[in-house]
Parts: sequence; C-alpha cells; structure tokens
Amino acid sequence: MTTLLYDGSFDGLFTAIFEVFEYRYKDVEIASSERFHQENIFAEIHEVITQPDKSERVLNKLEQNIGKQGVYKLLKVFLSEDPDLENLILSAVRQSVKKPEINILENFADSDVLKISKICKSVDRERHRMTAFVRFEKMQDGVFFSKIDPDFNVLPLIRKHFKDRYQDQKWMIYDLRRNYGLLYNLNDCEFFYPDEKLDLNHYQQKFHDEEKSYQLLWQRYFTKTNIVERKNMKLHIQHVPKRYWKYLTEKW
Repeated sequence: MTTLLYDGSFDGLFTAIFEVFEYRYKDVEIASSERFHQENIFAEIHEVITQPDKSERVLNKLEQNIGKQGVYKLLKVFLSEDPDLENLILSAVRQSVKKPEINILENFADSDVLKISKICKSVDRERHRMTAFVRFEKMQDGVFFSKIDPDFNVLPLIRKHFKDRYQDQKWMIYDLRRNYGLLYNLNDCEFFYPDEKLDLNHYQQKFHDEEKSYQLLWQRYFTKTNIVERKNMKLHIQHVPKRYWKYLTEKW
C-alpha cells in the first residue's frame, strides 16, 4: 500500500491523482496531511508537492470525458469534506480513463458513483439553504456582514449568487467553522483567510444604528403577524430546520 499525502487543496488532490498514474500506483490511497493518521506501519508514504500544471492536465482530461458538469460534481464532493472524498474522486477519475466513451457518473450501479451522487445532493441542499437563510447586518463602516456555519464547505458554491445579487453594496460572508470568508468591495469578490478567528463575541457593538432599528422593527413585525391559532411547528421546521434559526433575525 502506498499513501499519497497532499496539502488539502483542490490542486493538491489532482496533483496526487496525476502522480497515481505517473508512477503507476495500483494499491494506493490519497489522504490530506492534516487528517492523516497512519494505521498501516508498512505503508509507503509519498509526499505530494502541489503542481497546478499537473492538476490542470487531469482536470482537462476529465472535462473531455465527463464534461464540465461532471467536474463540478467532483468539486462538490471535495467541498463536502467527506472522510473518503479523495478515494471517491480517484475512483471516478480511474473509471473515466477506462471508459472515456461514457459518462461514468451516471453509472449508479457502481457504489462509489452512487455515493458521489448522494453527496452532491446533500451539498446542493446546503448550498440552496445558505442562499435562502443568510442574513446581512449593516456595520458601522457600512459593510454588510453575515456569519454562516454550514455543514459543508459551500462558500465557493454561493460566491456567484451573492456577487450577482448584491452588486451595489459592500459585503462580507464569514464561515465560522472553517475560519475564512468572502469579501466584496464593489469591484472584486475575493476569499480572505484571517490569521486568527474573528472575534464575534462583541460584534453586535459594531452594528450601525440603522441595523439595530431594523432588527427591532422586523422582530416586532414577525411577532404581530405570527397567528398563534395557525401555528404548525412541525411544518415550519420542515421548511426551516432549527439549525438555521440562528441566522434569522426573527428568531433571536
């Protein structure tokens, strides 16, 4: 058994996949160096150095075999943070090389392909919920700030949605769990990676006065329009699961 250790990046993973074919490894696994715990003391360790040109060659070949949508599905598997994501993606690449004439991601009889499909559906649901439940709060500097804590790393998947929808205001979305975010400054929409976790314990003190008034107004409106006799908590939770309530002003 040979274990290929990579740096946890998307390019790093596809560099590792390139080297699986380059060195003709058969009995092989790929693991992120951050999550790797060696269980087989006889396994040979191969350190992968990320090389974008190798990654691009694999992705270009994949696009020819399974199309852009197929590559997008594998990106969602990567962002799912599933413990077996590396080997699922490697399995898909290997199958696409063996059978380039068909889209192997539609072969649901294969257990790996079926799991990829299920992961993609779960990631898509979380992506949709983030676009629906994200709430921005206006800060003193005029930037609209939102904090999220999704089950999957969906920030790259919602970037275009928010950039297209909120083009006329500066905003920032911060992933609490993964300690990085998106920043839009009216021109560019870029990821940012703070050295330390943002201190959110007292962030409400930085609210703009308009934001405080808006939140109070919205909470009052929600209370007044909530008809107790027609309350159906079971149905409500189906549409808005409790774990998303922390994003909603009316639930505070």
